[in-house]
Amino acid sequence: MSAALIDGKAFAEGLRGRVGDLAAAFESAAGRKAGLAVVLVGADPASEVYVRSKGKQTVAAGMASFEHKLAADTPEAEVLALVETLNADPAVDGILVQLPLPAHIDERKVIAAINPDKDVDGFHVVNAGRLAVGLPGFVPCTPLGCLMLLKDRLGDLSGLDAVVIGRSNIVGKPMAQLLLAESCTVTVAHSRTRDLAEAVRRADIVVAAVGRPEMITADMIKPGATVIDVGINRVPGAEGKTRLVGDVAFAEVAQVAGAITPVPGGVGPMTIAVLLRNTLVAAHRNAGLALAPGAI
Repeated sequence: MSAALIDGKAFAEGLRGRVGDLAAAFESAAGRKAGLAVVLVGADPASEVYVRSKGKQTVAAGMASFEHKLAADTPEAEVLALVETLNADPAVDGILVQLPLPAHIDERKVIAAINPDKDVDGFHVVNAGRLAVGLPGFVPCTPLGCLMLLKDRLGDLSGLDAVVIGRSNIVGKPMAQLLLAESCTVTVAHSRTRDLAEAVRRADIVVAAVGRPEMITADMIKPGATVIDVGINRVPGAEGKTRLVGDVAFAEVAQVAGAITPVPGGVGPMTIAVLLRNTLVAAHRNAGLALAPGAI
């Protein structure tokens, strides 16, 4: 392996440490803890594990965790009413509704009901608009975590060619906006891109967020490029078990790239760490307290 390993787990640990220090200072200044409310509808096993991890890390960072677990058949109106209650609760700085929601609930309607100033997931259309026009707002946690890893590795990104593979509202589109804001030249590729390999081969930065196991291969990578793998795919492994792989064929791409994130241990740990960061930013805004630029 010639590529340097980008250790998202270590970076996330450092970020959580900074958040914890600032959360303690916030509690002293505001007379209360910063608070994150998470709403889980149904009993999806992966979502339950994720919500439990969020709760543990929120408390470990010195913030208050409010978990609301609702039955899978909870009416949409009841979910919306809970969101309105959380919007009005001064102890709650951030609201996260765990996706996916059951089929009878309109995800867009629920996200739209969240106060944009408490939308620490960054999914509300107001925050998407703020990002698009360069105004302060909340950015989805995964792409913001990717940007932090890129800037830590490369420093100034100005002028670099970047390709984002994937166009979702959660990762692909906001990732492209963040890279544009850093003065990169950005191409967004996707399933309809006619010559994906050619598009990717020009890139100094490749962010793969398409959800297809190991589709990005070594022949698609410019030598020395920095590769950020957002994909988390479970595929068959040895002895009937499964294993996690990314959207990038790690072993072969690592022979060509200059730096690469592993799966697991790359982008994944950054998502919750950035969620905690966003919650602390929201807490300062809601309490009318200043947070030093670049503190987190």
